[in-house]
Amino acid sequence: MKRFFIALLLFSFFVEKAFSQDTTNTNLSVDLSKIALVNQSDSYVTLPFDIGNLEPLIFEANISPSFIIRKRKDSRLMGVLTAQIIIRMYNEESYPVRTPSYMPQITAYYLLNDKRALNKHTIFGKFAHHSNGQDGDFYDENGDINLISGNFSTNFMELGYILNNHSSKYNAEQFIKTSFEIHPQSWMFEDIRGMYSGFRWHNTFSAFKIPVGNSDTKKRARISLKLETMIMLDNINGWDTFESDRFNGSLTFYYHPKFLEEIGFFVQYYHGLDYYNIYFQHQIDVVRFGIMTDILRF
Repeated sequence: MKRFFIALLLFSFFVEKAFSQDTTNTNLSVDLSKIALVNQSDSYVTLPFDIGNLEPLIFEANISPSFIIRKRKDSRLMGVLTAQIIIRMYNEESYPVRTPSYMPQITAYYLLNDKRALNKHTIFGKFAHHSNGQDGDFYDENGDINLISGNFSTNFMELGYILNNHSSKYNAEQFIKTSFEIHPQSWMFEDIRGMYSGFRWHNTFSAFKIPVGNSDTKKRARISLKLETMIMLDNINGWDTFESDRFNGSLTFYYHPKFLEEIGFFVQYYHGLDYYNIYFQHQIDVVRFGIMTDILRF
């Protein structure tokens, strides 16, 4: 819990810095497609070692291609179709891959102000599905959750707002997102109701440091930072209003070396409930390392 509050303080600090930066720079390169891609989940593969209490893995992979739907490049309204899949290969006999998370989703983005503005304000709405592709009983013979073949499924919507600005002082692009994720009870598999949070508040701060002295018209960020927090607001598991289990947080640092074209290295700290489908009641604290795709050019 202490580490979570430290993360919250860091988030507040970064938000304050983001709003207080000089925004007189005339850089207009961040269009709606970049704002959308920053908000989409990153594709990555973790390395076969980590620090924490996550079950031993060979790797975790997030496969998250994004397909942009728009009338023309300068449109203020845009859709993104994503077929996201998260896979874990366990460090056990035969290296099994169990219950992948299938998370297809479609998101609509609308730019509220002029696309030439330095500070861009965007709203978005998402509809998504999350399941594990299994159809077995939710509980096993011992009354425990059936992690091997138990059915897990929910549908949800997310509504949110994104602010983007450019810091001329640090030559960095900054993004602040806040959103609410809603899982109506009728959209959930009945056995997870009351156990799986159906009302969540997300906050994210992202910063991308743009290199200077590069003659390319489109520059790739060498360093980026993302801080994410999530609070479960509904009545689940009989938790008190300020129960520490309600709070999730992560901090990700990404570095893209010059000798690599489309990928870079990342280190991430995650604290909170497991996001891997039917494992949702597991509390994890983990520091992990891996490689991540890099498709953004500013």
